[in-house]
Amino acid sequence: EPPRHSDPSDPGPGAPGGLFAWLRGRCLGRGAAVDPARDTFGAMTGLYGAIQPADSVSLSTRTHGAVFNLEYSPDGSVLTVACEQTEVLLFDPISSKHIKTLSEAHEDCVNNIRFLDNRLFATCSDDTTIALWDLRKLNTKVCTLHGHTSWVKNIEYDTNTRLLVTSGFDGNVIIWDTNRCTEDGCPHKKFFHTRFLMRMRLTPDCSKMLISTSSGYLLILHDLDLNKSLEVGSYPILRARRTTSSSDITSSGSSGPRAMGSPCHQNNSGPLSEKTLSRPSQREGGSPRNSLEVLTPEVPGERDRGNCITSLQLHPKGWATLLRCSSNTDDQEWTCVYEFQEGAPVRPVSPRCSLRLTHCIEEANVGRGYIKELCFSPDGRMISSPHGFGIRLLGFDAHCSELVDCLPREASPLREIRSLYSHNDVVLTTKFSPTHCQIASGCLSGRVSLYQPKF
Repeated sequence: EPPRHSDPSDPGPGAPGGLFAWLRGRCLGRGAAVDPARDTFGAMTGLYGAIQPADSVSLSTRTHGAVFNLEYSPDGSVLTVACEQTEVLLFDPISSKHIKTLSEAHEDCVNNIRFLDNRLFATCSDDTTIALWDLRKLNTKVCTLHGHTSWVKNIEYDTNTRLLVTSGFDGNVIIWDTNRCTEDGCPHKKFFHTRFLMRMRLTPDCSKMLISTSSGYLLILHDLDLNKSLEVGSYPILRARRTTSSSDITSSGSSGPRAMGSPCHQNNSGPLSEKTLSRPSQREGGSPRNSLEVLTPEVPGERDRGNCITSLQLHPKGWATLLRCSSNTDDQEWTCVYEFQEGAPVRPVSPRCSLRLTHCIEEANVGRGYIKELCFSPDGRMISSPHGFGIRLLGFDAHCSELVDCLPREASPLREIRSLYSHNDVVLTTKFSPTHCQIASGCLSGRVSLYQPKF
């Protein structure tokens, strides 16, 4: 029984309706009794804010290639590094010691690494293949997967079904069944195809797939079913539209997509034909399996010049998506956060837009043509973003509050918590450790730096 209150003006939990009012008030207060992890997260973000550039540890990669991707194992015991010159490097992030170099992991640039569990991980490359590795036996690959016809840039993994999901510049998203993996590979099938595909991500619960394109579109597959392959015209279309800010919600119906080009493609290159996009919305509130929504995300300062969505990340709790966008003229870059909006459309005459711009910040326009991979912290309260020759730690407010606690009515700037500079070249990728207070960054000249507080 909850403790009784001595204040006569307070009815207490024992009064009629008092128990529910007391419980509701306690939950709204989000105290430690409701969510003890919040205090832990607050301490961690405080430590991140205390990190100094001098605390960086430089790891010698012994390679002349750029660092394209960093990935920690789920238990934080291994840091893997994807390098331009066909190498994959492994470090002990606690002792900062080099463990192993996979000198010929692929025949071309290694683009992305993804752990399936604490021992198995996958790598993908410009040689069009995906390789599976086991930390217990790194002298040989578990197997090599063939199926893409162009550079493979992204790897995702559904822990529920043990399906590996990859995407490449051939425009294909391919599903690999690791449950039936042999030395000759895994059974696979083409799941989805769109032109000018850049990045593909799954939400943490694998209920949605997000795909970004170099022509500025963001595609969302709702109520995801990875067991069903999708051909053009076989999925319900949710009318293409522009994302809206809070001030736009009550405005008139959304407009169709703009024809946008990219730095390397022609302008008349939307992911789907206008005939297909002009179908009426096939849902009002609910959505069938694998229903497709096509968005052109709002980017501040864009002024209808078009943009390329080069980096795409998901909030660890599935609340939002994080984009790094560059203008087609390559003179501006932005980091933008978009909140997922669920439920029925606000107005019956216009379909609901699933994303709303909540926070953004302009980035340093250096290293043109290279993709900068940014990331959320494990608790989702901070963002680590490549910024020139270093990284910036960004928060939704000055106190590193959770996104749900500081959602603005209109798009607000991300707050810079701290800037860390220890590289002598453009930083291309950054990653938080999932278990320790540590951040890793890699640059164009091949250097890896670790940031952690000193006591």
